[in-house]
Parts: sequence; C-alpha cells; structure tokens
Amino acid sequence: MVDGGRIPALFAGLCDDAAVFPPGLAPLPDAVAAHDEHVSAWYAGLVGPLVIAATALGDLAEVLDGRETPLPVSVTLPGGPAQLDGVLDAVAKLPVKLEALEIAVPDGMGADEVLAALSRATAPVFVEIPRDERRIPLLKALAGTGHRAKFRTGGVRADLYPDEAELAAAVRAACDTGVPFKATAGLHHALRNTDPETGFEQHGFLNLMLATDAVLTGGDAEAVLSERDGAVIAERLRALDADRVDAVRAGFTSFGTCSITDPLTELAGLGLLEAPRGEA
Repeated sequence: MVDGGRIPALFAGLCDDAAVFPPGLAPLPDAVAAHDEHVSAWYAGLVGPLVIAATALGDLAEVLDGRETPLPVSVTLPGGPAQLDGVLDAVAKLPVKLEALEIAVPDGMGADEVLAALSRATAPVFVEIPRDERRIPLLKALAGTGHRAKFRTGGVRADLYPDEAELAAAVRAACDTGVPFKATAGLHHALRNTDPETGFEQHGFLNLMLATDAVLTGGDAEAVLSERDGAVIAERLRALDADRVDAVRAGFTSFGTCSITDPLTELAGLGLLEAPRGEA
C-alpha cells in the first residue's frame, strides 16, 4: 500500500479541511492560506475541499478579494434548507468551486420535505442525518438521488459521540440503502481512543473505514469500531484488495478534520503512507 509520495486510493480525498471549526478554530485567512499550501504539497491527493459555514461566506469574500484560482469549498448549512438560496447567491459571486453542500435537517422536517428542498441545489448535497427515528426514512429517500449522508461522530460533549452499536447501525443503514456518507466531528485520530483531557471515547477514522468494509462483507462492525491496536488496524487495511477498497470509499467518502497534518502524520506512523524523499 505504501508508495512514497503518492496517496493510495484508499485514502484519496479522505480529509475534508475543516480548519475553521472546533477544536481548531483557525482564523479564516489562515485557513485559506494553509489550504492552498496543503493542495500544493506532496500529500495533496489526501485533501478534500475547505469546509466553510454559510455564515462565513461574507467574510470569505473579503479574504478572497482579487483571487484568480477558484478555492474548492464545501459549505455547511446548519440552519437547514432555508439557507440554500442565500448560499447559492453568495457562492455565485465568489472565486470558489462549490464541491458540496452539507445541509442539516431542522427538527420536525420530514424526508419528503427535505428531498423537495434539495431540488434547488447546484452541487452534491450531504444531508446531516439526525440521530432519531428519521434516520431510516431519510436514507431511503436519499437512495438513488445522487445525494449523500453526513453522520456526526462526536462533538463538545460526551453524549454527542454515538457508541459502537449506534454508529455501526448508521453505517449499515447507509450501505443497505446505497447512500454514500461522510463523517464529521470527533474523529481526531486514526484509531479508537480515550481523550486524555475530556475522557471522551472517540472513534478512529480508520476504524470507521474498516467498519464500512465489515458491513459490506458481513463482518462485525461494532468490534472493528472498538479496536485500539494500530498494528491490527493497519494489517487489515493492507489486506483489502482493489475491489474492496473501491467499495469502502464508495460508501465512506470523507471525514472532516480541523487538522490535515494530524491524520497525515498518524497514517505515516502506521506505515500506511510514506513521504517522498526530502519531504517531512
């Protein structure tokens, strides 16, 4: 799997750059400058778009004033589809390439209403799936539409982290309906871990990747989500053939991270990536 200076297909475009979100909270000008550096580096193939909140688009206009090369962005709409028209209007005036929209589902909004609202979207949509009884109806409604799902895997409180059973069930539901998904929040490390400062149990992005494979191949997704041994995880990833890699990444498209360099460093530490000579 390791090929010095190249990003394997298993990790291509895996890391959406969410530098401006907690816990990173990078100032927008710094986040844009850093993103430009990331997509010019040897590991550019690992990097997805810069994730920006809808409310930050006005500030982004000032940061990008005079820019010629479009900035690839994914815009989050925490207020739901009601923000869509304003976002599309703002984006049309900016030197950006809109790669995705990440839209929350307000309380009380059902699957049919969500789907109708998405008809105005001009980019792929990740619908943030609520952690309630609407999960299955929403995923079924998204099936075959080209839209995708977004699962929250953590946050600033312990209760915002789904346990292994809940996360495995969400992955299973997405795979069963054929709806690709991304993950966001809480995936601060490659491996399952206990945060030393908060005590929160945090999922690993590599565990989630292998849990997707487990769902697709009849394995035990909950057990994979619990695994903390990096050597075990790395060996299982190396054992995936090209067809299983394609299937996993067709299901689990990316995850949001406030640091691109942290997952890069951890993948290298597990022997899954290797920098070209002369690069750190």
